[in-house]
Amino acid sequence: RSRPDMVRVALDGMGGDHAPRTIVQGAVLAARESDIEIVLVGNEALLRKELSQVGPVPPSVSVHHAPEVIGMNEAAAKSIRKKPDSSIMIAVELVKEKKADAVISAGHTGAAVVASTLTLGLLPGITRAGIAIAYPTLNGISVLIDIGANIDARPEHLLQYAIMGSTFAHVILHKDSPKVGLLNIGEEESKGPDFTKETRRLILESPLNFVGNIEGRDLFTGKVDVVVCDGFVGNIVLKVTESLFESTNVLLRRELKGGFLPRIGGLLVRSRLSKFKKRLDYTEFGGAPLLGVNGICIICHGRSSAKAIKNAIRAAGEFVRFQVNEQIQTLLSAHPQGEQ
Repeated sequence: RSRPDMVRVALDGMGGDHAPRTIVQGAVLAARESDIEIVLVGNEALLRKELSQVGPVPPSVSVHHAPEVIGMNEAAAKSIRKKPDSSIMIAVELVKEKKADAVISAGHTGAAVVASTLTLGLLPGITRAGIAIAYPTLNGISVLIDIGANIDARPEHLLQYAIMGSTFAHVILHKDSPKVGLLNIGEEESKGPDFTKETRRLILESPLNFVGNIEGRDLFTGKVDVVVCDGFVGNIVLKVTESLFESTNVLLRRELKGGFLPRIGGLLVRSRLSKFKKRLDYTEFGGAPLLGVNGICIICHGRSSAKAIKNAIRAAGEFVRFQVNEQIQTLLSAHPQGEQ
């Protein structure tokens, strides 16, 4: 590396609905705007072809050949075993070998989770990794964890999610003493299955700023900075939210095209609508960190644009430079029960 403090990311060049084109475009955008070194991992011929079409390529962008690709419809665990030379596996291997500081993929989420967990291992004291997302609320940005890495969680796993999510909110989102809430069907202590009640007890005994149970209606009010749930519930929340935002956008466009006066109104509020759309735009956040693995892994949406990839690279750089994993372990050590 050119400097000891230089951050280098391994970017899965073949992962995503529009790979490798948007991945390459995002890498070049990031390289032009930051000092992060980017290693594009994938079919070298295809990647170099795309690089030749994006104009001047900064010297901080390089290519590492990977002959295989894991398709979106392949079984995660089986494909990882059958395709050891896939772009995601080789990208993760670069992190394990200390040739990169972080891995980023917009490809098969399950494959990225399995590859990172098996290859990098888990942080000491962590027994399940969780995917966290930053999302907009009426009171700034909040964190939701887990959104699908572990659909068969136990209470101690959710305690670890709470610790990791709180670290994310504090270190990356700069929130002092982040408020943590447990997603449940009611705020009362007696509500929910035994699993949720035991989780509530464990988090309550931790050093976290735990405000108790929250309901689905609290997700976007900003009542808490960190929302904790198992991966099954979290993934449903994520998909419903995406669908709602997309449907709202379509309905709004239809209404503003419904005649002369709506069109005039649309022109008058265009700048406000642009700001509103930006607040809800997932590309602004780039990707979702897989917290708990012994390395930095950022998982991006399959439909990620070049802008989203660029921001995911920026986010990876922040996670490395702010030493998020070290911060997680510091908070975890303050509550040994979280290390079950």
